Amino acid sequence: MLRTVGSLLRLGRGRFVSVPPFPLWGLTCYSSGGAPGGSGPQGPAGKVHQVLAQHRPSQFDKKILLWTGRFKSMEEIPPQVPPEMIDAARNKARVKVCYIMIGLTIIACFAVIASAKRAVERHESLTSWNLAKKAKWREEAALAAQAKAK
Repeated sequence: MLRTVGSLLRLGRGRFVSVPPFPLWGLTCYSSGGAPGGSGPQGPAGKVHQVLAQHRPSQFDKKILLWTGRFKSMEEIPPQVPPEMIDAARNKARVKVCYIMIGLTIIACFAVIASAKRAVERHESLTSWNLAKKAKWREEAALAAQAKAK
């Protein structure tokens, strides 16, 4: 992919600089079948999907792969998987977590509404709590002033 990219780099105000293509000499490429080199299976257009590296999934990655439905059990997960598979599983897990958080937020909103309705029925409000608290402080301050005066 990088070999076919043009060799001009724009520096602003219409000036271009010639840049040699990116060398891929030291990188090992694998086809989608996991076979080294370009001898793997080719797609309908004769194009080989290349994966530059394999990734060894951590325990957390394995749990994400299970939770998103990529594999049915821990034993089915191979020792190395393509990074694209882990990225896709993480993205799917991120979306699921967001949906769960949205649902919990909506449930919490209804709980707060129900709690506020019950508080209104008991004639409780933040204003009445604040006035009662300040009256208590004034009373304590007055008792402290009387104790100092004696």
